[in-house]
Amino acid sequence: MDDTRKRLGPYVSNLLAEGKIVFSRAEAQRELGISQLSLQKSARRLKQQGKLCSPRSGYYVIVPPQFLNWGAPPPSWFIDDLMRHEAIPYYVGLLKAAELHDASHQAVMEFQVVTNARLPKLRAGRSLVTFHYRQNLGELAFAIEDRKTDTGKMRIASPELTALDLVRYPHAAGGLDNVLTVIAELGRKIDGAKLAILCPKFECSVRQRLGYLLSRAGHSQAADVLQASLHHDRMFRWVELEPARAVGDADLSLAPVLRDFRWRLIVRRVPEAG
Repeated sequence: MDDTRKRLGPYVSNLLAEGKIVFSRAEAQRELGISQLSLQKSARRLKQQGKLCSPRSGYYVIVPPQFLNWGAPPPSWFIDDLMRHEAIPYYVGLLKAAELHDASHQAVMEFQVVTNARLPKLRAGRSLVTFHYRQNLGELAFAIEDRKTDTGKMRIASPELTALDLVRYPHAAGGLDNVLTVIAELGRKIDGAKLAILCPKFECSVRQRLGYLLSRAGHSQAADVLQASLHHDRMFRWVELEPARAVGDADLSLAPVLRDFRWRLIVRRVPEAG
């Protein structure tokens, strides 16, 4: 066994004993005094043994014994450190945030992250982490919460931000029926005052659609907040409830079409909660 392998193995074991499960290539090289090539060779051996994974180039996650069959610890254990390593702001959102707020009836298959960089999805063992782009992330800082994890903390969307995002990114939320199902539970945790502050940060059409869904789910107070935000908005125009179903104005008279005058929504299919 070469000396490099002997040195990397104990280094990883010592980190794990200290409660640390992540390290960068630069950190390991500096601590061990080895070249990048030597580190990569040693890391490759540990990855083959299932003791290490590398979700991003130059970034390593140690696999604790209880997760050897999974190939990696859950993303909640390392997502905050990974995003700080890449110097990119983020928050855990969408269906994963809804699950963390106890508003999801089904296990979420993806660990969904919103960030202001266009990042490719990554796989860590059995877990898939997907990234969804939002340009003005800094404007949402007041609606992002710290959530304690087994290894530290992570940033997650508030219930209000989660609800708006579910409507803004319907393709990532499993469709409108699933969004309504989640909103029915999540709506109980929405704070009207916090929602009112968030409203100007979202497109008028998103607020229209969320207002409709909240109203349909029986959360009238939150719906009233959204309606108030639309009252003087010059973009408050007729839009399709489901963006994927948007068609030209010439088709608006075709049956079957329902028009919700409160929200100025064209409803071609009434969503149903699961």
